[in-house]
Amino acid sequence: MTKTIADAIVAHCLKGLPDEACGLFGGDVSNAIVRDLYLSENMAHSALIYTVDPKVHLRADRDAEGKGGGILGVFHSHTHTEAYPSPTDVAQAPDPSWHYVIVSLRGDVASIRSFTIIGGVVSEEAIEIL
Repeated sequence: MTKTIADAIVAHCLKGLPDEACGLFGGDVSNAIVRDLYLSENMAHSALIYTVDPKVHLRADRDAEGKGGGILGVFHSHTHTEAYPSPTDVAQAPDPSWHYVIVSLRGDVASIRSFTIIGGVVSEEAIEIL
């Protein structure tokens, strides 16, 4: 992803405080290059869980497909814990092909990490910021 997109994700997460913030990202599904960001209100209005607005999800899906790509994954923040999927995150992971980006706001500097979650197994993956 570009630095601009990574910065926008972190900014959205900071703006969402004290609740978790969330959104989707889309792009080229063949190589997981992020081209588009779809910010969402956290419909759960919670500092512990997140729910992407279904209307944002639908618009994002249509937009990404219209551009010849698809939804690559979801991002959300952890307001007081490290950037690692919680048991709730793992249980609610909707798509094994998605990338799950988590932004920790626990320290003085936001930490951003990405994971795959397949069959309940969490694996960290590198994020290349261009």
